[in-house]
Amino acid sequence: MLGLMNAGISVHDIGPALSPMAYFAQFHLDLPAVAMVTASHNPNGWTGVKMGFERPLTHGPDEMAELRDIVLGGLGEARTGGAYRFVPGVREAYLDDLVGDFRMSRPLKVVCATGNGTASAFAPELFERIGVEVVPSHNRLDYTFPHYNPNPEALEMLHDMAASVKASGADFALGFDGDGDRCGVVDDEGEEIFADKMGVILARDLARLYPGSTFVADVKSTGLFASDPELKRHGAKADYWKTGHSHMKRRVKEIGALAGFEKSGHYFLAEPIGRGYDCGMRVAVEICKLMDRNPEKSMSDLRRALPKTYATPTMSPWCADTEKYAVLERLVDKLVARADQGGTIAGRAIDRVVTVNGARVILDNGAWGLVRASSNTPNLVVVCESPESDAEMRAIFADIDAVIRTEPGVGAYDQTI
Repeated sequence: MLGLMNAGISVHDIGPALSPMAYFAQFHLDLPAVAMVTASHNPNGWTGVKMGFERPLTHGPDEMAELRDIVLGGLGEARTGGAYRFVPGVREAYLDDLVGDFRMSRPLKVVCATGNGTASAFAPELFERIGVEVVPSHNRLDYTFPHYNPNPEALEMLHDMAASVKASGADFALGFDGDGDRCGVVDDEGEEIFADKMGVILARDLARLYPGSTFVADVKSTGLFASDPELKRHGAKADYWKTGHSHMKRRVKEIGALAGFEKSGHYFLAEPIGRGYDCGMRVAVEICKLMDRNPEKSMSDLRRALPKTYATPTMSPWCADTEKYAVLERLVDKLVARADQGGTIAGRAIDRVVTVNGARVILDNGAWGLVRASSNTPNLVVVCESPESDAEMRAIFADIDAVIRTEPGVGAYDQTI
């Protein structure tokens, strides 16, 4: 804040916040720019700033590179006119906006998992206000994260959510990352629903309400956004785009999509549902509304109604930040060359390789394997999916990993299948 004021900027301090509360404040206070100090979903030892000058967008790689050059080049200029004010009441306005006039008409019991992160100060109250019975799970604010790092894409958190569902008899569990912009789901049977599949469930419901809508999915996401018969029946169109909240937000706005879904648990709900930014709390409310519109259905019913696919978790082999993009470029070249030469993956012909963000190798039956570089940690990212079998999914991973292992700079996986 001192740095901003020294640059002649008027700072409006909204206090402890979730990232989506900061995005909301841009609209609520009618201010153009936002700076949110957060480690996002990263463990202790990391911190950073999410920022943007054009709501609801945040800086992407180009803007951050420009900022880096300004900082490292000592090009900042001091200016007069800086000011500070604390703005009370934004948390309450944010919760009021999320709740609106909605109240559950069916009884719903939900595990609220926040992993002792900042969402602990928001999510339980939000659920209670819409008439949901809350089963608390690590809802005490504690920055040491004594149980696990709050990341609803990590199996450790998802397994803990599943145990809470089974112990409490809850209808499902919703889990939030440290800064509250992502949401993870475990159903009534304790089955983890990866966020891309939950996105398809939500998209099916939204496509009925808004036929002909376009949905953006990141390249790590299931192929069902393009192939699901129910989405096709309602005229829904799929657009696969670059992973990363800044890329996805921008794409949703550029093409006028109704929503965007990222496998990591970021959901971008545009007008008339949301404002286009990623908000785990908004997603939680919309999931509760979905259940309210389907009073005879359980979450596991909705999961089982999807066409069956077999997918890996998101796996992240170590690769130094200084090397990962060069490593990825070589891996993309190798996979494209394999396709051009008529090579196979898991014994199947390669239909095409999508290189909008790394390499998504799509096989002749719609199965696929992806390798890309992580946007914010020293890792590559690997995901595989088969519509046929678990065995084929594992074979795809084995073949993709064999290519990755040609690069000595790539280390061990954080988790594997």
